[in-house]
Amino acid sequence: MKHILTTIIMMVIMGYTGFAQIITDRPDQTESSSTVEQGSFQIESGILIGFTEDAFSSQRQLLAPSTLFRYGLTKGIEIRVVNQFESIKNQTNSIEKSGISDLEIGAKIQLLKKETINTEIAFLSHLVLPTGSKFLSNENLGTINKISISHQLNETLGLGYNLGYDYFGYGNGDLTYSVALGIAVSNRFSFYLEPYGSIVNVDTHEANFDAGITYLIHEQCQIDFSFGTGVNHTMNYLSVGFSINIAKPALN
Repeated sequence: MKHILTTIIMMVIMGYTGFAQIITDRPDQTESSSTVEQGSFQIESGILIGFTEDAFSSQRQLLAPSTLFRYGLTKGIEIRVVNQFESIKNQTNSIEKSGISDLEIGAKIQLLKKETINTEIAFLSHLVLPTGSKFLSNENLGTINKISISHQLNETLGLGYNLGYDYFGYGNGDLTYSVALGIAVSNRFSFYLEPYGSIVNVDTHEANFDAGITYLIHEQCQIDFSFGTGVNHTMNYLSVGFSINIAKPALN
């Protein structure tokens, strides 16, 4: 943790010279309020290892990889597919479950984009299909929904936040929230700080915090690193990933 904070401080001292050119929905929990350009195809993939613990058990989760595919259908509308390989191991009894998670398909629609007021608003919805491997599937249709809002505060600071509701075919569903402060420190480096959480079953609040770094290695390719922890419960994770944008071919 000490080395990570030192790296962030050094990056801030370097000063700002521009923004990374790929707007992604990873590695933070806050979905961006921007859609990919019409005709463009974007792949955002990563590996995550996480640990959770309660009074009854301790679990290790591995996502390797988790991948989001985004395609710009029209101006302001993108279609999305999420697929991932998941492994969950109960550290208490060493029972491990591995396979494919339930498939998510959905869309993001940009509702507002005005440079004069530095505000963007988008709505995102995914349908969760019970296609996953045995013991990993919810075995019910589910849905994930978010309103995403962002503000460009100045040349270096951006603020984004989401409010959402998820339902997986049982209980009352989960209310979700996230607030991400993004800071551009060079034309390649940026980092973010983010509190996020959910009200599970519209009853129990689980609060978390995460932070991360993105680095633009090419005009259309970006890598990232992030880590998170539970605030009022035991949870920790580390993640690394990459994003690549395949732009629509230019017409001659």
